Amino acid sequence: MKTQYYTAASVDGFIATLDDSLEWLFPLGDVEATSYPVFIREVGALVMGSATYKWMLRHVVGAEPGQPQPWPYKQPAWVFSSRALTPVPGADIRFVRGDVRPVHAEMVAAAGGKNVWIVGGGELAGQFYDHGLLDDLFVQVGSVTLGAGKPLLPRAIVSPPLRLMSVRAVGTGFAELHYEVPRPSLAGD
Repeated sequence: MKTQYYTAASVDGFIATLDDSLEWLFPLGDVEATSYPVFIREVGALVMGSATYKWMLRHVVGAEPGQPQPWPYKQPAWVFSSRALTPVPGADIRFVRGDVRPVHAEMVAAAGGKNVWIVGGGELAGQFYDHGLLDDLFVQVGSVTLGAGKPLLPRAIVSPPLRLMSVRAVGTGFAELHYEVPRPSLAGD
């Protein structure tokens, strides 16, 4: 079982624009050509922040007005938010706030030996990293630059550095990178 941050980012390190748009991402390639179909089969629980959740509500569940779509995940999902959010009927979604450590323990138990996926965003993934709970980073680096936006992982990870496990081209739009994440020095934990 591993805790993995699997996402896409621009060449200059942003996962979304400043207004949380992902429109830059979709013309670059087909998700089915990436490692995602294999990756998602090994996920037993997932977690995201409120901006990611609200994006999912607008662009996946509520993409067609008057014709809501089901929540796309069968796995239990945790959503970190400091404000009340609308649940998706029939979906196993748990709204939480605060420290990621006790929530991580709940997710690991619910995952039943499978992996935990940090869907987004970068700051949330950083909180898991801060407490030594992040094992892998999978990033589909898109062949665009955004100039500004929401950062991939707003942490300095220098010594020891990330360990590159694999790299491959996915069409002409993506470089797929898999990194093993070193454990940070946990002063005070």
